[in-house]
Amino acid sequence: MKREDIRNIAIIAHVDHGKTTLVDELLKQSGVFRANQAVAERVMDSGDIERERGITILSKNTAVTYKDIKINIIDTPGHADFGGEVERVLKMVNGVILVVDAFEGSMPQTKFVLRKALDLDLPVIVCINKIDRPEARPEEVIDEVLELLMDLDASDEQLDCPFVFASAKDGYALASLEDEPKDMMPLFETIVNYIPAPEGDPEAGTQVLISTIDYNEYVGRIGVGKVDNGTIRINQEVVMVNHHDPEKCKKVKISKLYEFDGLNKVDVTEAGIGSIVAISGIADIHIGDTLCSPEHPVPIPFQKISEPTIAMHFLVNDSPLAGKEGKYVTSRHLRDRLFRELNTDVSLRVEETDTTECFKVSGRGELHLSVLIENMRREGYEFAVSKAEVLYRTDEKGKRLEPMERAYIDVDEEYSGNVIQKLGERKGELLNMSSNGSGSTRLEFLIPARGLIGYRGEFMTDTKGTGVLNTIFEGYGPYKGDIQYRKQGSLIAFEAGEAITYGLFNAQERGALFIGPGEKVYAGMVVGQNGKAEDIELNVCKTKKLTNTRSSSADEALKLTPPRVLSLEQCLEFIDTDELLEITPKSLRIRKKILDPTLRKRASMNRQ
Repeated sequence: MKREDIRNIAIIAHVDHGKTTLVDELLKQSGVFRANQAVAERVMDSGDIERERGITILSKNTAVTYKDIKINIIDTPGHADFGGEVERVLKMVNGVILVVDAFEGSMPQTKFVLRKALDLDLPVIVCINKIDRPEARPEEVIDEVLELLMDLDASDEQLDCPFVFASAKDGYALASLEDEPKDMMPLFETIVNYIPAPEGDPEAGTQVLISTIDYNEYVGRIGVGKVDNGTIRINQEVVMVNHHDPEKCKKVKISKLYEFDGLNKVDVTEAGIGSIVAISGIADIHIGDTLCSPEHPVPIPFQKISEPTIAMHFLVNDSPLAGKEGKYVTSRHLRDRLFRELNTDVSLRVEETDTTECFKVSGRGELHLSVLIENMRREGYEFAVSKAEVLYRTDEKGKRLEPMERAYIDVDEEYSGNVIQKLGERKGELLNMSSNGSGSTRLEFLIPARGLIGYRGEFMTDTKGTGVLNTIFEGYGPYKGDIQYRKQGSLIAFEAGEAITYGLFNAQERGALFIGPGEKVYAGMVVGQNGKAEDIELNVCKTKKLTNTRSSSADEALKLTPPRVLSLEQCLEFIDTDELLEITPKSLRIRKKILDPTLRKRASMNRQ
């Protein structure tokens, strides 16, 4: 049976192509907000970091009503690091809107998300967005999307997909480029007419597959999923089973049931096939679990989430300045917070190590882990992290395999030689090079994931901030050999105290400083970057000795070069394998793992 009064769709796209802004307009024009209501831009990006960076990290559910048909919409992330979010929400929907920028066209992540949708045999509506841009080229982008569909072996029905042209910013959609811009109705009409209504058997036993987990301090874990068969009611007894874990079979009770309406969750007493529901009150509910009637406990098959490719060690901060700025500093605080993150982040892994002071945290990429670090920092946690390392595997013959990335780089022609040289040094293999005629070059590389660690900052410097670097996980390949991460050494403080202008003035001749006068330092803390390859120890707390004689220039002020203040990402890129990044709510300090200079020297000699 079909449920004609519901449509379930996901909005998928490459990062920054306008998914969240498009959802804003659909919400506004369906009457979710009052006429005079003040609404923030990108209302679906509810996290602070999502708003600041203009990216979506967690997929979000919302619902609008158009002509008495309820349209459940899921806004998904565009970054490859959050691909795990996209993979699983597609199980909840009956079709997708693929948003493509009218200027940038088909990008790496467009291919990734589209492949996931085609694998599940979902119908696709292509929305060419940002047609108001002066440099927009919608006709060429249509050809690019059709080529991409053919490359991905789309079926004839999928190739015959409708195209809609939109400017989410200006709030209109067009069925054809010749039409007069008015509102979003052409997109609503296309959704209702082209996306199939959900199907299921209302008389069969209950089956709800949990595709997303939300977490709330008051009610704990909230499972979000679609009702595939039967009906789900409050106080109903169900059995929790899992396709990938045949042993799992647990009786639970539905204590709270919600449906989505606009930006709110609304209490309901029961929900039928095709409804997307949120269920609270089940403590150990996980993504991939199926809630079934006890008489007929059959799990719904669920795709396994891709494994992490990169790991960092999170450690209790043991520096001389530890515990002065953070609210949560102990190993118990750190452990509880990391394991709590697993409630909502399926792509993350947290493992305990031989010591209680250190945890191994694995994720999908540097951005994935840096967002977690930034969140913890804002919550008042103080801790240290090591340099990101890739996770290796071995094949049947015992050969070492490493994660490989496909990197797509768009740069002005004048910078392409420099980029090719740098990525060549990092074991990158140039697969393709093409020019688009406007002085811009697109490079395609196959490169080990570790070759990209610490490269983004350097890339932005090399291309004067104009380059665009996109990566996508390609799979595991043979180990490519050692890579030298950093050519410059560190400037290290060798005594504790406060940085003095006189000491910093002498130190700045050796390289770029990260600190200014008045900042607290300790022995073993990295205070700058040396211009040469080796590490140098300096005394930045040195004061000028007072004498009886005055030289003619004694009263001239010492001129300091402004320090290079590193962001969290830049710090994570800068640190070397023998260094840690100390993170507190107020400060970011780079330090050597071994603070004592004698022990450090001995350890480096043992390594050689």
